[in-house]
Amino acid sequence: MMKKKVKQYVQQTQTGGKNREQVLKEFSRVLDDQIEKIVLFLLQQQGHLASRIETLGEQRAALMEQSDFSQISQLRDAYREVGYDLVKLLRFLDMNATGIRKILKKFDKRFGYKFTDYYVSTRANHPYSQLQQIFKQVGVVAVVGALSRNLAYLQDHRGSFSSIYDHPSITIKDPVIEQINHSVQKLTHSTNFLQFLGQHALIVPGDMQSGSDLVDDQSYHFLSLLLNLVNTFLYMVNTYIIVPTADDYSVSLGAAATVCGVIIGSMAVAQIFSSVYFSAWSNKSYFRPLVFSSIMLFLGNLLYALAYDLNSLTVLIVARLMCGLGSARAVNRRYISDCVPLKTRLQASAGFVSASALGMACGPALAGLLQTKFRIYGLTFNQNTLPGWVMCLAWLVYLFWLWISFKEPGHSATENSVNTQSSDSAHQVSGNLEDGLGQPLLLDAKERHDEDGEDNDDNEEDPEESHKPATSLAAAYRLLTPSVKVQLLIYFMLKFAMEILLSESSVVTTYYFNWTTSTVAIFLAVLGLTVLPVNVIVGTYVTNLFQDRQILVASEIMVLIGIVMSFCFTPQYSVPQYVTSALITFVFAEVLEGVNLSLLSRVMSSRLSRGTYNGGLLSTESGTLARVAADMMITAAGYLGQSRLLNATLVPSLVICVGSIVATFCTYNSLY
Repeated sequence: MMKKKVKQYVQQTQTGGKNREQVLKEFSRVLDDQIEKIVLFLLQQQGHLASRIETLGEQRAALMEQSDFSQISQLRDAYREVGYDLVKLLRFLDMNATGIRKILKKFDKRFGYKFTDYYVSTRANHPYSQLQQIFKQVGVVAVVGALSRNLAYLQDHRGSFSSIYDHPSITIKDPVIEQINHSVQKLTHSTNFLQFLGQHALIVPGDMQSGSDLVDDQSYHFLSLLLNLVNTFLYMVNTYIIVPTADDYSVSLGAAATVCGVIIGSMAVAQIFSSVYFSAWSNKSYFRPLVFSSIMLFLGNLLYALAYDLNSLTVLIVARLMCGLGSARAVNRRYISDCVPLKTRLQASAGFVSASALGMACGPALAGLLQTKFRIYGLTFNQNTLPGWVMCLAWLVYLFWLWISFKEPGHSATENSVNTQSSDSAHQVSGNLEDGLGQPLLLDAKERHDEDGEDNDDNEEDPEESHKPATSLAAAYRLLTPSVKVQLLIYFMLKFAMEILLSESSVVTTYYFNWTTSTVAIFLAVLGLTVLPVNVIVGTYVTNLFQDRQILVASEIMVLIGIVMSFCFTPQYSVPQYVTSALITFVFAEVLEGVNLSLLSRVMSSRLSRGTYNGGLLSTESGTLARVAADMMITAAGYLGQSRLLNATLVPSLVICVGSIVATFCTYNSLY
């Protein structure tokens, strides 16, 4: 009905029947009425559930007085039945929250101005806000608390009952309570440490059932998951192990120290292309892409080590390009998304991010340990070549382990069964919702299909086509809304700022402070080790106190402060200034990454959640392009001289950061 209203408004404004101000007022009133209907229905159903819990409480009290424990099991099942009905109610509420976002988005798209900004800003913060009841539902907590307390009370058949209030740290391990908590967290966007880490990987469980929801424990192979995480760890070590010595390596081959930007950035250049073909390859296999990745990285590191004795900068750059062509992070992400059961996917996602962070710290630390020099059979082993030799050996061992231990999942078979089963499951869920609660407010399957088609009525493409995943980067780009583009810009900005900081650290610290390679390695390792503690604090506490969009803006401003502090304003550039500004920039960029990817997964089209050209690939390409641009900027700024290198590379970071903050404020209310 609301979509038809939007169509009518468009026609009326075109023919002069109504002006835009009339349309705004009328549409606001209609939307207010619909939200009020949802909220009143929600309160009514909560009352029904509360009455049932009260009745069950009286039955429980009677059983306790009679010391009759024979009916405990039946009573517990009755409480669980209430819990399952509450889950249905939460799903109903989540469905309507999605509907509200969609109709606001459609209105903005049809009329070309930001009605969402006006509507959210006027409704969300009002003392009688009904919109808050939809998006920040807290009344359900009382019902959840009553269910949890009574189920905990009934856990012990022998009558030695305990209260949840006596043991607040102990959570109730009951399936229905876990389902309710998951639904409440999804609805309120609450989070914990694992979820926050998982957001960095952009493989947090989505709204709909995916292939991995149907993966059972028998088909799940833990060792294969471990091999994917080890691949992630080794690749990150491979990326950052050369950073402390890249400038010295380029000088030893007769080039300028700032050519280290080209050496480091070559890997990212190749990754732009490898991300696409690895993402497509993972549609058919996981084992073969991982084998190819290991071989490319083995050969790339071998050439990297040999470039010194060959005295060839070209061989050195080709070596790094080959390493970039072996980047299988798209495969690692896809494996977790498709082949790990839903109940462990969050831990696997957190493991992916942790492996990346650990590799980022271990790479420079390992480089700091390789400060030696010797020759064997005419081959030179020193601080420049040893990173190549060490990683060459590491990838050879990994390839052998992969060959004997990896278990290829039944990819195509699983995919076919998933398509069928997930469709049936979706109809079953919608049927249960209709039968259980809210018949007047829910559409049946046929009407929903019609609505889905109507949702794309302004496209000339077939409705069936409009729900298929994007088949090219161009098609994926056309699906990007302004909010998604802004989030990708923020991701570009934070990766650009981090790459500038890390890649030029060796040149800058050597010029200003005469730091040795070991000192640079320790500094970079310490930066990398801040990732997990910061995520613990933010994921456990901060995200439960503030909205994601508030943390996003605050983190952007702190990154801006870190960049400004990094500028060399006086001839006396001090170590405390550099280290402090670097810590602020790096730490808040890490915080920003988690929140940014969380918001990105929330505002992007569902068509970008699957297929080769998905949201994960877009964010990877955005971050990789940022790294390439940053490394090229370092090399280009090197022509100005090392005395101007720092400020010359910080200016683009400053401009992009300011631009991303302005863009964030322009789309702030669409992130609600």
